Amino acid sequence: MPWHSSTLRARLPGYLACCAAGLALSLVAAYLGPALMPAASRHLARPVAHASTAAHASTAASRARWVATWAASPMAATDGVLPSKGFANQTVRDVIYPSVGGDALRVHLSNRFGTRPVTVGAASIGAVLDGAALVPGSSRTLTFAGKQAVTIPRGGTVTSDAVTVTVLPLQDLAISLFLPHATGPVTNHLVSLQTNYIASGDHAADQRATAFTGFEQAAWYFATEVDVRSMTADGTIVAFGDSITDGNASLPGAEDRWPNYLARRLIAAYGDRAPGVVDEGIGGNRVLTGSSCFGQSAVQRFGRDALSVAGVRAVIVLEGTNDWGFSHGPPHYCTIQQDKNVTAADIELGYRRLIAMAHARGVRVYLATITPRGGSVPMITALNRWILASHAARISDGVIDFAAVVAMPGYPDRLDVPYNSGDDLHPNDLGYGAMANAIPLPWLR
Repeated sequence: MPWHSSTLRARLPGYLACCAAGLALSLVAAYLGPALMPAASRHLARPVAHASTAAHASTAASRARWVATWAASPMAATDGVLPSKGFANQTVRDVIYPSVGGDALRVHLSNRFGTRPVTVGAASIGAVLDGAALVPGSSRTLTFAGKQAVTIPRGGTVTSDAVTVTVLPLQDLAISLFLPHATGPVTNHLVSLQTNYIASGDHAADQRATAFTGFEQAAWYFATEVDVRSMTADGTIVAFGDSITDGNASLPGAEDRWPNYLARRLIAAYGDRAPGVVDEGIGGNRVLTGSSCFGQSAVQRFGRDALSVAGVRAVIVLEGTNDWGFSHGPPHYCTIQQDKNVTAADIELGYRRLIAMAHARGVRVYLATITPRGGSVPMITALNRWILASHAARISDGVIDFAAVVAMPGYPDRLDVPYNSGDDLHPNDLGYGAMANAIPLPWLR
């Protein structure tokens, strides 16, 4: 079948720029067997081949385990937008971009911030053809303890049964959930930078886009993690942070967050042995203080959003700019505790807590310097100095100097023009690619 993606041409330059070291796009014929292989995947790349023997295959089979291939940090519904209103007798279709493949998958759903139990009447996952349309024959029903319907307790989560199906890396998948009863405020991830869809009635098994037309939304609903079973993937890398990890200001639908670029680099370098990369960034998030709009604090959510991810072996932490920004800026529409006395030393203690939590679980932590935000901020300068010194002091497992990568030469407090999205705070797609290219890949193996 030919490729039909309308966005491939738009994002091809950035894709090729990221992968100039060896990754080439490959046109892969779709088939209607057990694989979730789309005829029109926007980001599919051929895994690097590795020689194997029967003995190696047998050993690999014994090592098969679950690794996270995609994730999004759960958030409470925000007043005035759709998640606060909830759904009733509707189907939501979340479009996601997994990082690595496997021979089975499972889906995690969360009602962590809901106000009542939520019933899912039917659920499925399939390969995206274009928009809300799925590749014919690719849809698979999700079950929960053998049943097609499940009720997610208030404040709870559920995980689907394993679906035996071949999942390829870097392909678009769609999770469809039919919600027969009023859900109340929805646990969601507000900034998906992806077009997701809503339809009236039960269309969880519908592979056509017709019922979803005109109901495009920009949040992911209920879905928080997808795991794949892999014999070769080298665990999971968690990108943990705020809006700069969440990919704000990158091109919607282009999958150009720095964790996406990192996933593609790893696959180019290691093929099917690449670790999964998941993005646990939340726009506006802070190390020390949570808020109703921007999620629980990093310290509070780290155990759930980073250390509980399937197969986690390392976490890259990029956070701290909002602890200063919200605490020293004007009042915000969101409920934000403004602590004008917050200091670099306070945030350093927060970093130490994250590192200690990770090391107690045998997980490595790499601290990243805070990127420029349009002028001199003494607290951020102090934090970056501390971060750059922390590796020598053996506090963390390594330091990634994102700030130096995207800063204007001679002006370390400002984003370089080619990397500036225009708001002097968030990098653009090119900047996110540069950040990912600065990460030493051997650290993540």
